[in-house]
Amino acid sequence: VQLQASGGGLVQAGGSLRLSCAASGRTFMGWFRQAPGKEREFVAAISWGGFNQHVADSVKGRFTISRDNAKNTVYLQMNNLKPEDTAVYYCAADLGYSGAYYSTGSYRYWGQGTLVTVSS
Repeated sequence: VQLQASGGGLVQAGGSLRLSCAASGRTFMGWFRQAPGKEREFVAAISWGGFNQHVADSVKGRFTISRDNAKNTVYLQMNNLKPEDTAVYYCAADLGYSGAYYSTGSYRYWGQGTLVTVSS
């Protein structure tokens, strides 16, 4: 499984960005982020069919995960961005659904990361 994340950039607080992750294969997908000096944390996850979706409480109501399997792409729509959302965002994948979708250990495949910077 190969992953390629894109869409990061610099945005002002209150703005929006959409991250994309191109992923080959029938995968369960997740987004994580890692801010400087902090551990990597769960952001959102989605099953192959899209019926199982999970979003971290810290971004609920602002971030939405979706996927287009015809394009082999998973999206993270981020609205009302805050400075504390600044981080490198990683997409991750595994071939099966895990109840521990929030854990980095549940994903065998990782993209290279894309930087999101939110200015105040």
